[in-house]
Amino acid sequence: MRAGVRLRDALWRVCARGAKAVLDVTLPTLCLNCREPVAGDGLCAACWSQLGFIEPPYCERLGIPFVYDPGPGLLSMQAIAAPPAYARARAAVRYDEVARSLVHALKFHDRVELAPTMGRWMARAAAPLIAETDLIVPVPLHWRRGFSRRYNQSGALALAISRASGRPLAGDVLRRIRPTAHQIGLSRAERAANVQGAFRVPPERASAVKDRRILLVDDVLTSGATADACARALLRAKAAAVDLVVFARVVDTPGSPI
Repeated sequence: MRAGVRLRDALWRVCARGAKAVLDVTLPTLCLNCREPVAGDGLCAACWSQLGFIEPPYCERLGIPFVYDPGPGLLSMQAIAAPPAYARARAAVRYDEVARSLVHALKFHDRVELAPTMGRWMARAAAPLIAETDLIVPVPLHWRRGFSRRYNQSGALALAISRASGRPLAGDVLRRIRPTAHQIGLSRAERAANVQGAFRVPPERASAVKDRRILLVDDVLTSGATADACARALLRAKAAAVDLVVFARVVDTPGSPI
């Protein structure tokens, strides 16, 4: 009986590989961004060349890239002047034209197939943080927005990072308890006020957070107000520390070290 089951499973795997091979021949792989045919998965050469991956040197606290290497451990002026509640932030890419197109496609156009690739890039950027992580937590949507959008893009990215890293995912330990306006067009102070008190760890899930090192996941980092509000909610629930990883971050200037 077991031999028959194993044979059946093997036949299914062979059929699945055959079907994929047929699709690869009949339906060419498309660039994730411009949808032009490409050889293999990912981006075409033109889109890849326009994607600004963030590599060291950068601020150890905020992940803001430096124009030159100031040496290990130095911080940006932003990190010194206004340190966030989260301990460290990392981003895979700069929020430029191609990154913006990918984020909008995932966020507003149901392109959930983008999440695994974007998540792998994020996992690479945050590898040292992930090594210390106990739990991966996405920035939540309010249930009304989640109902209209049908899925949470940060949750999709968090799932991809969890699968790439093997770290556990907890999508229910942080909730957005009131709807907030879109942050687009708001000043830094208005963004902070918009999300103040908007997040909470439910009492019944506090034990999952207590004494854990949390990796918070979002799609884009601009002012950091949303991530800061989420980190404060997790720290109030006695999380040991909160780090942040995003797919893209806004870099207003090259960023000068102290």
